[in-house]
Amino acid sequence: MSVRDNVYRIEERIQRVCDRSGRKREAIRLMAVSKFQSLESIKEAYEAGIRLFGESRVQEARAKFGLTTTGLADMELHCIGQLQRNKVKNALQLFSCIQSVDRNELILELARQCERESNTIDILLELHTGESSKTGYPDVDRLTEAVELALSYPLLHLRGLMTMAPYTDDSRLIRQSFRQLAEAQRTLIQRFPGIDMGVLSMGMSNDFEIAIEEGSTLLRIGTALFKGDAS
Repeated sequence: MSVRDNVYRIEERIQRVCDRSGRKREAIRLMAVSKFQSLESIKEAYEAGIRLFGESRVQEARAKFGLTTTGLADMELHCIGQLQRNKVKNALQLFSCIQSVDRNELILELARQCERESNTIDILLELHTGESSKTGYPDVDRLTEAVELALSYPLLHLRGLMTMAPYTDDSRLIRQSFRQLAEAQRTLIQRFPGIDMGVLSMGMSNDFEIAIEEGSTLLRIGTALFKGDAS
């Protein structure tokens, strides 16, 4: 099955979940996780209507997108993998958003490089909710400290939160993970009135339907889009 067919089937599934959960399709962005994918496959996804792509490694993203994006003029690229501080400068040249801000040291380095380059960057704070890699802030109090830090640097534009649910067939654990992120968002909005925290990046190929039900505004889908299994 082609990438175009996979996109079509995923869109059908997203719409079905939106219909039964009372959500509007336009409130949810679909990202193609393009790590390990060829530029040819990425262009197929683009031609099928995808405009948002996610990469995990700066070096791989630079090899694919750093020199030419011919035919991909209006695409948007996000960093979704753990970002090392020594890769921040290059990351700022490639990505419009760093979704995986998981520690205060990274916030400080992003702010330092943005000031040096007179650049701005959107960021999401990552909350650890059970995924085995253990990256991300451990709880809402640590997130609160990170928000305070990020807000002190005007070149950092805080947009919301992201998480990775545990990879399991237990829908209860997956739902619990997503609910934890949504609750953290509500708590932070209460603690910081007027804050721009509208993005909830959660949901991947194996769990995006649950994520939609729990309030996701940004889905990160790779396998189901590029390899199929989007039934």
